[in-house]
This record gives sequence, structure tokens and C-alpha cells, in this order.
Amino acid sequence: MKTNFWLTIGVALITSGLLVRADEQLTSDKTKTPPPVEKSAKKKAVKAPVEKSSAAVEKPIVLSPGAATVSGNHVNVRGKPSFRGEVFTKLKSGDAVTVIEQVIVEKPKAGEPSQWAKIAYPAGVPVWVHSSYVDANKTVKPKKLNVRTGPGENYSVVGVIEHGAAVKEISTKGNWIEIEAPATAIAYVAASYLQQAPSVAAVPPVVSIATPEPPATTNTVPPSPVVATTTIPVSPTNPTTEPAPVPVPDAANAGAPPAVIEEIELPRFVAHEGIVRGTVSVQAPTKYGLYSVENNKLINYLYSPTARLEMSRYYNCHVIVSGQEGLDERWKNTPVLTIQRIQVIQGPTVNTITTRSPITHKGQ
Repeated sequence: MKTNFWLTIGVALITSGLLVRADEQLTSDKTKTPPPVEKSAKKKAVKAPVEKSSAAVEKPIVLSPGAATVSGNHVNVRGKPSFRGEVFTKLKSGDAVTVIEQVIVEKPKAGEPSQWAKIAYPAGVPVWVHSSYVDANKTVKPKKLNVRTGPGENYSVVGVIEHGAAVKEISTKGNWIEIEAPATAIAYVAASYLQQAPSVAAVPPVVSIATPEPPATTNTVPPSPVVATTTIPVSPTNPTTEPAPVPVPDAANAGAPPAVIEEIELPRFVAHEGIVRGTVSVQAPTKYGLYSVENNKLINYLYSPTARLEMSRYYNCHVIVSGQEGLDERWKNTPVLTIQRIQVIQGPTVNTITTRSPITHKGQ
């Protein structure tokens, strides 16, 4: 009887202990912070920013001083060759302008064109001057007076008026007077919005390139030949160096070594007439050559010492090229002519001689 009693008590104690532990385990699990739910790979993946590609290379534009026509609508006219220049008027398609010169910006801002046209100030668009520099008779008091695109010193200067010149007042705004623009005022538009009639004038008739002078020697280097429009100057032959006199051996100086004759190679300046075309061989030292008008034979490889001289604009042109001539180790039979001056005789032609397309060389 007692044995059954104690067995019952033991079983009850063990059962209650197990229930307490189970309850503590459940309570502990409930108080724990649930682990963070990881987002799906699709949500965590962040799209890498798409880098904007560098600005496309501008198509070379050649503008000559003279008349041009606007080829776009609402073309901005600015006071400077940059987007920082304020827009003071707009031109529409077909408007005529006068190009003064073409302006190439060496380091344009991102997204801005590098090729601009300086044009004559558009007719009918006024300018502004400060009233303190104009007397009661409406004449300019200082030696030179700046004219601006707007009534303030933060506007671009687009011209000057000389002392004593009369101005025609249109309106006033504070201390500023709106007047008619002088004939010498200028403005700027992007060159890509202008067109000129295709003609020989579209190619610069004469381009001269300043080249460094050759090192000074004991002999005088012949000057560059003057190129005529109808004749081809023939380059002078290289002046020969007069050899030093050979000493006559005598008894007192019998052991003296013979004198060394030092030859000085002087630059060769020439002028040749021909047609500018592309070279045939991919191993040629340059991409363009000067070919004979008579027999289409290669006269010289043409080398431009500056990137500003774009040889593609002279392709198929009849020209006279002058400069320093030298030989390349790979092509000793055809010398390379470093261009110092190029004169256009006739514009591009495809009828006189069979054309050759220029070949693009790697590394050039």
C-alpha cells in the first residue's frame, strides 16, 4: 500500500517537472526576436547606373567667310561661343547670315559643340550701353564704349563704339540705353546649323602651317619657296658643304691624323602640284598622298604636323603643296612631304583621274 502511494507521488512530481520545463521552453521561444526576412534576390539587386557614353565625335564642318543660310528652326544666337553665352535672339530656317570666321573651341564643356560660327550681328536686334558714357547729344564720350546684349554688366560684350560716334536711342531701362547695333557687332551660332553653297570656296584656298625653324648651322637654310597660282616652283638643290682642306704632311707633323670632313644634312624644301588622294598600301607612312595630274603616279606621301589641318577636306582637290621633304626608311622610293603650305587650285573632282578611296591605318 505504501509502495503504491510513493510511486504515485513520484510519478506526479516527474510529470509536473516536465510540464514546467515545456512551458518555459514555449515562453522563451515566444520572446525571441524572429530572424529578419531576407528580401528576394530580385529586390536586393540594384541596377548599376548606366554610364553615359562620351559625346559623339562631331562631323567636321568647314565654313568660309561669307554668306550662309540657317538650316534649323529656332536656332539660338549667343553672345559667346558656348552654352554659357546668353541667348538674345533666335533665327529660323532659311534666314541669311554673314559668317565672319569659324571658331573651334579646344576644350568644350560636356554636351556642348566645339564648332561655332562668328557671324555679323543680326539685323534689327538692339544692343545696350550705359547711359553715363553717352552725352546729351547722344554721342559716345569715352575712347571706346562696350555694347552688350542686355542692360547689365553680366551680359556679353558684342562690339565697341568709338569716341564721338552718334547712337540712336530706342528705349531706356534704369541706367542703360537700348540702341541700334553698330555695323561691327558680332554674335555666335553653332556651326552645325549653318549651310553654305558647295563650291571651291568651301575649301580654304591657302592654309599655312607654322613649323619650327631648323637648328642653326654654319650654312644658311634656303627660305620656303613662294607658290604661284599658275606655275610650280622648283625647289633649289641642297647646298653642298665645302670640304675642309686636307693638311699636307710634313716632317714636323708626319704623325697627325687626317682631317675629318663633316657633312651637314640640311632640310629640303620643295613645292609639288598634284591631286590629293588616299594611299593604296596599308603599310604606307601616311593615309594621304599627292598624285601626279598627268599620269596618276604617287609623288609624295603627305604628312600634316598638326591635327587642325584635316586632310580629308582636300580629298580629290587639285593643290600645290610646299614643305620639307624627307625619306622614310620603309619607303625610300617615295619621300614624305611635311606640309607647311597648301594652296587649292581646283576643288574636288572625280573626272580627271580615277579616284582612290582613303584607307584607314591602325594607329594613325
